[in-house]
Amino acid sequence: MRRIPPSYALASLLVLALVVWLAVGDFQQFQSSPPESTAEQAEALPRVEVSTQQSTPYIPQQVLQGQLTAERETVLRANVAGYVAEKPVKQGESVRQGETLLVLDNDALPERLRQARDELALAEAEYAGAQSLRRRELISQPELLRLQSALSASAAQVAQLEKQLQDTRPTAPFDGTLDRIQVELGDLLQPGEEWARLIDDRRLTGTAWVSQQQIGALSVGLPVTARLLNGGSLAGKVSYISSRAEEATRTFYIEVALDNPERLRLAGGSAEFTITLPPRQVHTLSPALFSLDERGQLAIKHLDDEDRVVQTAVELVSADTQRAYVSGLPDPVTLITLGAGLVRPGEAVTPVPAQEGGHAPVN
Repeated sequence: MRRIPPSYALASLLVLALVVWLAVGDFQQFQSSPPESTAEQAEALPRVEVSTQQSTPYIPQQVLQGQLTAERETVLRANVAGYVAEKPVKQGESVRQGETLLVLDNDALPERLRQARDELALAEAEYAGAQSLRRRELISQPELLRLQSALSASAAQVAQLEKQLQDTRPTAPFDGTLDRIQVELGDLLQPGEEWARLIDDRRLTGTAWVSQQQIGALSVGLPVTARLLNGGSLAGKVSYISSRAEEATRTFYIEVALDNPERLRLAGGSAEFTITLPPRQVHTLSPALFSLDERGQLAIKHLDDEDRVVQTAVELVSADTQRAYVSGLPDPVTLITLGAGLVRPGEAVTPVPAQEGGHAPVN
């Protein structure tokens, strides 16, 4: 039998050892390395920058421009003709309800009233006698009714003249300040002619107009601060909201009641009304995060617990050039602060905290 050369045997052993080493080495490498598909899948998810935020209390306000008027103001007009005989109250003085403000001289009224009272007394006597005669059937029923009618007419005439005489001494219908007396002693006033104004400005009424978008947040009783042109302010509350908008402007008329304890001369002026609305829980974010959902409503994109994109419609409570205050988001919420425009609702993403991305959340 032919013997195998030693060199051939050594070469065969080396080849066999190499095959075994390669096989064992590849298996160990497979065992120690994760499947390539999982890593590739994770790397394929879009990355978005996120910031987690809690809601905070927010007190919204509405600021309106408006006018101020006295709570009570009336034009004083003459109810009877007469010459101005006395001016017992000076212009600008405070008066009490029932205080005489002016005295008119009408010489004919007292004499006419005396005659009317005499006629009334005669009519009363005639009617009393007619009643006695009627009980004895000495006069007819129509004659009794005629005398009764005459008595009523005499009584009405006396009441009318007494009222006219009373109107020659007009009194204050309420406490206030006598403003802008427009007559002098000796002037003749005719019925209906204006001679002064009476103003009660211890409380003021502010009037303003509110847009359709803002009216829904208002209600009677909300606190109001009126800022005056001189830098001062008055406190009050909303006292009236109209139920219908003006057709021309589509705005609603409102009134606010304001205390004016120092009786500052403000009636007829203008002011800025700040109405404080009920507090709300809101999220504060950059206006750049807004988008429109499928229905065209203002919305914000954020992540759910499984890192999937969610687009939620929100209510804009207030906003300025740097911040927006919205309600309607979950609390807390993981906002997409960068990359929201590149992902769709329902899409899975890889979130990256905003601090790592170099963008801090809006405070």
